[in-house]
Amino acid sequence: MATLDDLRRTAAGLAGTEERATTGGAAWFVRSKLYGWECHPWPSVPDDMRAIIASELVVGVKVADPIDALALIEMEPDVFLRTTTPWGEPKVAFRMAGIDREHLAELVTEAWRVQAPKYLRRALDDAG
Repeated sequence: MATLDDLRRTAAGLAGTEERATTGGAAWFVRSKLYGWECHPWPSVPDDMRAIIASELVVGVKVADPIDALALIEMEPDVFLRTTTPWGEPKVAFRMAGIDREHLAELVTEAWRVQAPKYLRRALDDAG
């Protein structure tokens, strides 16, 4: 099971990342573009999803395409939430208790790629 510290370590290794405290918890940005966040049980979240978010750690990340989010949700419906709020699409939210460290690193890195400028993505590819 992955933890918030695992997410922080992954994000810290991605160039241009900044962690900020928000009213909903921690959030991660690359060049002022949001790519990952702790989910908060806002009133705009559907009741069934809000109950999950209120009772356990749920994280949201940006994805490249709504189809990517749908594929994750269909593959692991007990881990990936079907919906949270309409803002910030495309995105996907997931239960941290259901994610292993390797999958978390992949989700966070891909979310970073969606938001990072081309020169930072290129630098990561060149380093890897």
